[in-house]
Amino acid sequence: MTSFPAQRLRALLPIALLLALFLGLAGCNSDDNLDTRTAEEIYADAKAKLDKGNYQGAVYDYKNLQTRYPFGRYAEQAQLEMGYAFYKAGIPEQALATADRFIRMYPTHPNLDYAYYIRGLTNYEQRVGFLERLMPSRVRDRDQSAALDAFQDFDELCRRFPDSRYCPDARQRMVYLRNNLSYYEIDVANYYMRRKAYVAAANRARYLIETYPGTPEAGNALVVLHEAYSELDLPELADDALRVLEHNYPGHPYLTGDYEKGFWGKLWPWGD
Repeated sequence: MTSFPAQRLRALLPIALLLALFLGLAGCNSDDNLDTRTAEEIYADAKAKLDKGNYQGAVYDYKNLQTRYPFGRYAEQAQLEMGYAFYKAGIPEQALATADRFIRMYPTHPNLDYAYYIRGLTNYEQRVGFLERLMPSRVRDRDQSAALDAFQDFDELCRRFPDSRYCPDARQRMVYLRNNLSYYEIDVANYYMRRKAYVAAANRARYLIETYPGTPEAGNALVVLHEAYSELDLPELADDALRVLEHNYPGHPYLTGDYEKGFWGKLWPWGD
């Protein structure tokens, strides 16, 4: 007779534990719902954290704002500024995804130019900015896909919003990116020349001249064309390249006999 209550107690114990767990979770949820801030207040708190450099905290508040108040001007602005917070926090994938989502959802937003600017900054920093600070002379050797994406983002920004306050900075970055892309192309062309792949070298040099005219490496591209066509026994094309070089770059070291491939090319053997 005494064993019956003990058996019954053991049978009820799992149910009691589940009930306690449920009540505990309910208590946690009720604590989460204690946030009674308005959309304006949550946005103000997120903006304050953003201004102080607390980017993770800002992202948390921006997400909270979008969850609790998914409509209205604060939700729109929160998504835009959240992209910047992700960018500053060093989370480029989320920064790009947030900017892309804003561009799709709000194609007529008055601050749409800022979304393109964030895209450009993120792509720029993702590959170019870090290497520029660490090894400025070797940026040209790395994969240029992010640099090209950044250039296109800045270009679209300035084409679509020529009066945007972000255009002056974007244009300066575009000049650097354009020069950097031309450096990359001439390095590839010289690599092909060292490998005696003269057709590939000529194609790369011609691409540089056509795509990035007026950049610092355009003259060196003509040198590659002259040398490659000479090796391919195409004297007319080689002479044409030399004449264009003499006309546009009369003081080029190649014409004066002082032309060298560059200091870094000798110091960086892995380029070969």
